[in-house]
Amino acid sequence: MLTVQEVENAMATPTKALIDDLAQLDGDILILGVGGKMGPSLAKLAQKAVVQGGLGKKVYGVSRFSSGSLQQELEAAGIETIAADLLKDEDLLSLPNVKNIIYMAGNKFGTTGNEHFTWAMNAFLPGRVAEKFANSRIVVFSTGNVYPLTSVRTGGAKETDAVGPVGEYAQSCLGRERVFTHFSHKNKTPMLLFRLNYAIDMRYGVLLEIAKKVNQNEPIDLSMGHANVIWQGDANRMALQSLLHCNTPPSMLNITGPETVSIKRLAEQFGELFQQKPVFVGEEQDTALLSNAAEAFRLFGYPYVSLQEMIEWTATWVINDGETINKPTHFQERKGAY
Repeated sequence: MLTVQEVENAMATPTKALIDDLAQLDGDILILGVGGKMGPSLAKLAQKAVVQGGLGKKVYGVSRFSSGSLQQELEAAGIETIAADLLKDEDLLSLPNVKNIIYMAGNKFGTTGNEHFTWAMNAFLPGRVAEKFANSRIVVFSTGNVYPLTSVRTGGAKETDAVGPVGEYAQSCLGRERVFTHFSHKNKTPMLLFRLNYAIDMRYGVLLEIAKKVNQNEPIDLSMGHANVIWQGDANRMALQSLLHCNTPPSMLNITGPETVSIKRLAEQFGELFQQKPVFVGEEQDTALLSNAAEAFRLFGYPYVSLQEMIEWTATWVINDGETINKPTHFQERKGAY
């Protein structure tokens, strides 16, 4: 894959399993916060699955659409867009009452110094959304940041493990989960908490950040020495399939790749591909932000795109100076300051 269009086409190609699962759902699909990094490709994947399966559903995408051409792009793909500021009651309450909700709205980067907005987006807004869509089923995008750092030898936190968010961003994300859970109990709304960490495509993510540093001979900090990653197309597929697994009280599901990826070894692999010797600073610690996604693999199967494929695709992208999205993951952050 050498172009953005090829990347987006790959992420928007539905599997038979996805089409079959969406065929079992009654009602349309509404994606709240479609304007983020993952939203456009998820919406296009849903729309293609609907068309290829002849499912007769509408796919809606909601965002402020305050700049750029994304709204026109989604409309051209067959998605019905709605421009709305979800923090404005009049905008939220005017949305159609759709049966299936993918909730992707939230705030992470820029939390430090703007904590009030992060809490409004991540913990206040969920209550308003839950009341508005009390009669829907809701997949709530959350994050592996709700867990504490865990030993790199244990395979990552499981859904049954105790939470322990580090920093205000992670705390506000746990707040989002708690608020949605309250309204699931109150209104008997079926939900699923989708705890994702480190989806990637060629334009952003942990692999791209490491590859660029190796290629540019910049130092790589090893203090967060391990991570999990998953191809964004696989994460999108699992999010849509999760609509069939919503419950009250909410189900919880870790979504990431199966490997505990060594940052040092990853950099060395890119070094071999670029014929460049990586530069390292810091020392690997015994703990990292890691999740165990075995339950997701039981439900949906393993990711279709392997770690090795992602590495090779990313290296090719960097060599060819492919377009990137300037939204660093800050995966190295150990104190939760985003």
